[in-house]
Amino acid sequence: MRKLSGYAGWVVGAIAVAMSAYHLYARLTPYAPDQYALLFITLGFSLVLSFLLWPARAEHTPDRIPWTDLGLAALSLVCVGYMFARYDYVVNRFPTADPLSVADMTIGITATLLVLEAARRTIGASLSIVAIVFIAYALAGHWLPGWLNHRGLSLEIAIDQTFFTSEGIFGVPLAVAGTYVILFIIFGAFLEKSGAGQFFMNFANAIAGGARGGPGKVAVVSSSLFGTISGSAVANVMVDGWLTIPMMKKTGFKPEAAAAIEAVASTGGQIMPPIMGAAAFVMAEFLGATYTQVMIAAAIPALFYYGALFAAIHFNAVRSGLKGVPREELPILREILLRQGHLFLPVIVLLILLFWGFTATYAAIVATASVIVIAALRKRTRLSFRACIVALREGAEHTIPVAMACAAAGIVIGIVLQTGLALRFTAFLVEIAGGNLIPALLITMVAGIILGMGMPTTPAYIMQAALLVPAIIKLGVTPMAAHMFAFYFSCLSAVTPPIALAVYAAASIGGAGLWKSGLQAVKFASAGFIVPFFFIYNPALLFDGPWNEILRAVVTGSIGVVALAAAMEAYFLRPVAWFERALFLAAAFLLIDPGLVTDIVGLALLGALLLAQWLRNGREARAAGARA
Repeated sequence: MRKLSGYAGWVVGAIAVAMSAYHLYARLTPYAPDQYALLFITLGFSLVLSFLLWPARAEHTPDRIPWTDLGLAALSLVCVGYMFARYDYVVNRFPTADPLSVADMTIGITATLLVLEAARRTIGASLSIVAIVFIAYALAGHWLPGWLNHRGLSLEIAIDQTFFTSEGIFGVPLAVAGTYVILFIIFGAFLEKSGAGQFFMNFANAIAGGARGGPGKVAVVSSSLFGTISGSAVANVMVDGWLTIPMMKKTGFKPEAAAAIEAVASTGGQIMPPIMGAAAFVMAEFLGATYTQVMIAAAIPALFYYGALFAAIHFNAVRSGLKGVPREELPILREILLRQGHLFLPVIVLLILLFWGFTATYAAIVATASVIVIAALRKRTRLSFRACIVALREGAEHTIPVAMACAAAGIVIGIVLQTGLALRFTAFLVEIAGGNLIPALLITMVAGIILGMGMPTTPAYIMQAALLVPAIIKLGVTPMAAHMFAFYFSCLSAVTPPIALAVYAAASIGGAGLWKSGLQAVKFASAGFIVPFFFIYNPALLFDGPWNEILRAVVTGSIGVVALAAAMEAYFLRPVAWFERALFLAAAFLLIDPGLVTDIVGLALLGALLLAQWLRNGREARAAGARA
C-alpha cells in the first residue's frame, strides 16, 4: 500500500475519513439511504481508494499516484455516478427481462473489470482469476461436457446478473462489508489508537509470561485478544510476532516452534468471539441469523482451539526444559490494570449490547463511542482529535481489501445462481460421496484449505457456501454446523502448508524454515482440524441443545483437547511412548465427542494413562534415590 504524503496524502486521507464517517452516519440517521444507495457508495469509495492507495504492481509502492491510477479512480466514479443518475431505472427494472442499453453494457463491463483489477491489487490475483474463470464458464456453458453443461449465458445476461442485480457485485457479501464489517473495523481502529494493543500484550505478559514456556502462552493470550482489533491472521502476526517470537526464542523455543505458535495463535483471532473475521458476518447473512447467534455457536470450538494450543505449548516447554521470563522483567498485573484496565470496558460494552439483543451495527457504533469516553478516563489513553481522525482513516483503509474481496466474490455468486451450478454441483458432490457424509466433509475440508491458500478467508468461505455447504446440508447436517465447518477450514488454510500465509509471516520474523514451521503449526492447530468433525455430529458443541449436554460437552471436551495436545507433543507427566500417543489420541477423540458413553470410556482411558505415567515417575524417582 502506498504511503502518501503532502497534498496527495491529505486528499486520499480525507476520502478515507469520509468513507468511515459516511458509514457511521448512514447507521445513525433516520434518513439513511436505502440498501442499493449504500452499496453504490460503498463500492465507489472502495474502488477509488483501491486505485489511489494500491499500486498496479506490489513491488512498486511509490509515494505518488500515477496518472493511470488517477484515471481508473475517475472511471470508478463515472460508473457509480451512472448508477445514481439512472437510479430509479436500475432499482425498478426487471433484471434479464428489460434489455440493457449500449450505455448500460459499457458501464457494466467497465465496472466489472474495475472490480477485478481492484481485487487483484488489494488481495492478490487468485480471486480475480477465479471470477474470470466463472465468467468464462457462464459464457461457454453449452460447449462444456457432463454436469458442467448448461444453456450458456449471453454477455448481456452475464453483465446484467453481475452488475445490475442484487445477486452479483451488489449482493450479500458487499452488503455485509458495507453494513457490518466496516463498523467493527472502525471499532478496532479506535481501540488500537487508545493503546489497547499494547495493553493486551502487557496483560498477557503479566499473567502468563513467568510460567513455563511463558512467551508462548503470552502469544496465545495476546493474539486471541488482539483478534478483537485485527481480524486478520497475517496482520495479527505482524503486530504481535515482532515481540513474542524473539521472546520465545530467547527463553529456548526452537525458531520453528516459536513461528508456529504465533501463526496458530494469530489465526485463531478469526474464530474467537466477540469479534470474529469478516466471514462470520457473511455467515450470519447466509444463515438468516443474528451475528450474536454465530458468535455464541463459535464459542466452544474457539475454547477448544486455544485450550489445545495452550496445553501443547506447556507440554513442549516442559519436555524441552524451558523456563519462563524472569519475574523482574515482567510487568506487574496490578499496575497494568490500574493504568489501562479500563480498556477492557469497550469490549464488555460490545458483548453486553450483543447479548441484550441489539443489532450488530448499533452495538459496534455504541462500543466505538464508548472507546472515546472510556479512554478519556486516563490521560495516557485519552484520544486526541487527530487520533480519532487517524482511526477513521485506518478503519476505511483496512476495510478496502475486505470490500473488494466481497465484490469480486459477488461476481462468482451471481454466475453460480444464474447458471444453476449450485444445484448441479450439490447433486454431483452427493453422488461422489455416495450419499455418505464423511467423504463430503473431507472434500469440503480440502476445498476450504485449497481456496484459503490463494485468497482471504471471506471469499474462500463464500465459495464453499455457494458450492459445497448445500451438499452437506442435504446430507442431514444443520445449517449452522455446515457453515461453521466451511468457515473453520477457510481460516485454517493460513497455517496449512504448502501455502500458509500466517506461517510465512511468522517464519520471516523468527528466521525459521517454512516447512518445519508449517508442520509444527499443523500439530499446534490440531484441535482446529478435529473439532469441526465432532460438532457436525453433535450440535451441543455449537451451544445447540439442553444445558446439561452443553455443560458436559464443554468439560469433557476441554479435558479431551489436553489429551490431544499430549498426543501431538509426546509428553504428559513424562515423555510419552508411541503406543501411549495412540491411546492419548483415542482418549482425546472419545472425550471431544460429547456422548455419555464416549465420555466415560475416554475418562477411564485417560485416567489409566495418568496412573501409569505417575507410577513410572515414582519408580524412577525411587531408583534414582537408591543409586544415590
